[in-house]
Amino acid sequence: MAPQPHLADRERKALVLFSGGQDSTVCLFWALERFGHVETIGFDYGQRHGVELVARQNVRAAMAEIFPDRAARLGEDHLIDAYVLKSLGETAMTDDIEIAMNDAGLPNTFVPGRNLLFLTLAGALAYRRGIEVLVGGMCETDFSGYPDCRRSALDAQEQALALGMDTPLRILTPLMHIDKAQTWALAHVLGGERLVDLIVNETHTCYLGKTEPLHDWGRGCGTCPACELRANGYRRWRAETGQNA
Repeated sequence: MAPQPHLADRERKALVLFSGGQDSTVCLFWALERFGHVETIGFDYGQRHGVELVARQNVRAAMAEIFPDRAARLGEDHLIDAYVLKSLGETAMTDDIEIAMNDAGLPNTFVPGRNLLFLTLAGALAYRRGIEVLVGGMCETDFSGYPDCRRSALDAQEQALALGMDTPLRILTPLMHIDKAQTWALAHVLGGERLVDLIVNETHTCYLGKTEPLHDWGRGCGTCPACELRANGYRRWRAETGQNA
């Protein structure tokens, strides 16, 4: 049974940071369960896995078709140009370089300032559209060492946005303290096998931008850190629920 939303939230609007990946898709469905009106925002920052920009639209269309009751609360999508991130320096997320650890002990898939910039742009859009809640898929449990995924960083960002815009603004992170297996479990709680199937078939997470082959857990190369995390979580969730992967 899906968790029941607070009644007051039905009167609020939310803006979901939506990449077209597994985590942001679960967050989008979570927001549609909770809020009366939900819009999405995505960012083109010259990402190596630019196929996610196509996946965003595929996920929204599939969700509207499969869950028409949720679609009634799904509002506009906004795609923002954040290409400046690519111009600031190479990362494995924006350039054709091998994924490795950098001198700071972080994976070079870390794009410095990415989430901070995304939240600033989302906050500015939310201000203009009368939205008080931002929803993001950041997670401390499976965050690959990214410092801008920590709840402490997001609390500071939330305070800065609220002060800088002089308006109430919350950043909600429903996946913050759960691992990838629990994220699959949450998807099943929220939307059953229909949502799980949508995530498997339509979302994109692979760092290398591969859409084939289609595995039991979704599309991707199967060997990059994002694919391995997603696959391992899926199989652990299926095993824990007594289902074959």
